[in-house]
Amino acid sequence: MTGSLAEPTDAPVRRAPPVRQHGAVRSISLPPVPYGSTAVRPGWADLPAGLRDALAARIGGEPAAVRVTAGGFTSGFAAVLTGLTGERVFVKAAALHGQRHLVDWYAHEAAILSRLPAGLPVPRPRWALTESGWYALALDAIDGHTPRLPWEPAELHAALATYADVAAALAEPPAELAALRLPRLADLARDDILWWGEVAAGREPLPEPAAGAPLAELVALESRLPTYADAAPGLAHGDLRMDNLLIDSGGRAWLCDWPWLCHGPAWFDLAGLLLTAYAGGLDADAAFAAHPAAAGAPADALDVTLAALAGYFLTGAEAGPSNASPHLRAHQRWSGEQALGWLAERQGWSWARPTPSSCSP
Repeated sequence: MTGSLAEPTDAPVRRAPPVRQHGAVRSISLPPVPYGSTAVRPGWADLPAGLRDALAARIGGEPAAVRVTAGGFTSGFAAVLTGLTGERVFVKAAALHGQRHLVDWYAHEAAILSRLPAGLPVPRPRWALTESGWYALALDAIDGHTPRLPWEPAELHAALATYADVAAALAEPPAELAALRLPRLADLARDDILWWGEVAAGREPLPEPAAGAPLAELVALESRLPTYADAAPGLAHGDLRMDNLLIDSGGRAWLCDWPWLCHGPAWFDLAGLLLTAYAGGLDADAAFAAHPAAAGAPADALDVTLAALAGYFLTGAEAGPSNASPHLRAHQRWSGEQALGWLAERQGWSWARPTPSSCSP
């Protein structure tokens, strides 16, 4: 994720009471760090003078305000710049040397955003420039906030409605997007997402939250993802999390951060989004089953996705400190715990799972 397009918000993460679901009481789990406070980014004064001058020239003068985004899991510059006339743009920037991967992500995202079907609630690129060894991309600045956790039902409904529109528009890949030679989720799964098989083979350690889990069943479930993904004709966002969404003043959800668009099923995105709904005690099973993106999905598509996400996040959390964000590993562990816990409830697995991590406001 490359950062929210909204101005930073200091809205607190709210604690909610336990929720009864499926006849049992389970506690709501909140992320260990609020998603609006996960990034460590350079400020305006940290940018090269030549880049600051070039950006100022694009917005008609020295910015009247710079609001650096505190969310996200990358270390690139990300901020809303307000010009002297009040016009605002959201700017992402990274160094050509040392942050080349971010530069490539930003340029690829710009190509995707400029080709997405008209009418979708997504930010559009304004301009890009290279100056003083840095690349900068300007996008529409969306006046909105990241959804609050636990989810408010109206905001979750808005997010699901927006993704229904996006999934429908991408169910048959537009020629302009297909020309970008986007990756296939099936290949991404084989190369980087599926990890339980590595654990079972002894090439990766068993993540502590999965101690006692039925490893053979996890391997069997995740192994179906490439075949299922290859059979899907549409495109998937590839990183549909609540912190890649913004809710505007009218209650509409906007979907941001598009560098991971790939050929794959929309239900994969849907499962990833609903991890936070499950963690918040909402009926994520019903939300998945009722969503248009899940229409025609294999009967075990949700379980397959949860198994894959649990392995991906939990093994990633064991990778050691990250230079992208000091909170990335905690986010991965928490997300993996939610995926594994949700899958265990659906499968009726009853091993003694560790208590999921959570934050205390």
